Amino acid sequence: MRTFTGSCHCGAMSFVFLTALPAAQWSVRACQCRFCRAHGAVTTSDPTGRLIFRVDQGESVQRYRFGLKTADFLVCGRCGVYVGAQIETPRGAFGIINTLTLTPRPTDLPVAVAADYDAEGPGERLGRREQRWTPLERAV
Repeated sequence: MRTFTGSCHCGAMSFVFLTALPAAQWSVRACQCRFCRAHGAVTTSDPTGRLIFRVDQGESVQRYRFGLKTADFLVCGRCGVYVGAQIETPRGAFGIINTLTLTPRPTDLPVAVAADYDAEGPGERLGRREQRWTPLERAV
């Protein structure tokens, strides 16, 4: 497993992303929802990897739920950067990272593929995320 790290601009929120996949083989997505487009988010996950979100101070993390309210989108309460998202289900906790917050950002990342999930219902959305998102060691 390779270790990748990232954080918001001020460093109050960070993550460790562990994956066996080389960055050139990551599934990189540009969700077309209004939130992700407004943040310019380019996300990735690895269902066979591991993810750890860290928050220096509890008030630093802003959890934002919208649409179907099936995930917490994690935004730094100090600098406003969208770091990633997480869900908690009976199968466990899962998350994605915003690749724009990786430090350093791999130069060989694939071009993001536009993704539109508007046709999904809550069950379909949670099922897809359980299958495609990265297992979280602990949710924040």
